[in-house]
Amino acid sequence: MMHRLAPYQTGLWLAEYVDIRCQLCRVYRSTAQPQLLSPSSAHETLDTLSVHSGANVLPSDHTRFARVRQQITQRLKSGLLCAHCHHSITWLPKPFAVDIAAGTALSIQAATYYDYPLRQAIRAFKHHEDMTKLPLLLHAIRQLPRPRGCHQNNSVIVAMPTTEQRLIKRGFDPVSILAAQLSKHWRIPLWQGVKRIDNTVSQQGLTRAERLSNLDNAFALIEKPPVKRLLLFDDVATTGASLQALGRALCGPSTNVAMAASDISPQYRLSAYALAHGSQL
Repeated sequence: MMHRLAPYQTGLWLAEYVDIRCQLCRVYRSTAQPQLLSPSSAHETLDTLSVHSGANVLPSDHTRFARVRQQITQRLKSGLLCAHCHHSITWLPKPFAVDIAAGTALSIQAATYYDYPLRQAIRAFKHHEDMTKLPLLLHAIRQLPRPRGCHQNNSVIVAMPTTEQRLIKRGFDPVSILAAQLSKHWRIPLWQGVKRIDNTVSQQGLTRAERLSNLDNAFALIEKPPVKRLLLFDDVATTGASLQALGRALCGPSTNVAMAASDISPQYRLSAYALAHGSQL
């Protein structure tokens, strides 16, 4: 039986390969950009491919055929935003760090700031299940460069867990959907060896001290990490308190898993990533 794509996956596919409009300004991209194809040039490309798809391609047409193939490749690799909208956003702000153990800090890299347009897109996606904002968030995810030295055999992505109560109330887990896209982008698998305890409240509106207190013992390790490099991921890192608490759960011994403390902290390398952090205003 053919595997069926989830509705949001279908939407992403259409936005990526069919809809040639910028996912932010929603205006047809200019044909002046050589790496992108306009609707007319797309039809011309298809006609050209159909003409030259046979085995007898004249030597004089090889250059044109190669140019068309290059245009298609560049179109498929282009971003989901036009150049103007892409450059209007500040990408990869300076990383910040939070302490997770004595002498150990967790570095947090965000794709951008929690400002317009990512702020509105994240809220609409997270709180109203607005899947039309997902292509913009995917574009932001792709700005995160894969950590040097990390690959599918030595690293896993640890998405910020949600509670069962919130999952039932919301009906879906937005962070896990975003983490799945990051996993595809980096070609690094997800790992779900941590669970979140249900007795915490939402972090929104809390001060940093309240966030830290709210997250005491909020996470429990349910299995031993399979690799040495753990890449934590959350949608928004306002103060980094959630990622800090998750990092501490991964760095310290857990009563849920039968392993000694010597099996934990010295052997694992943690770093954290988020779609957005703070504000540059």
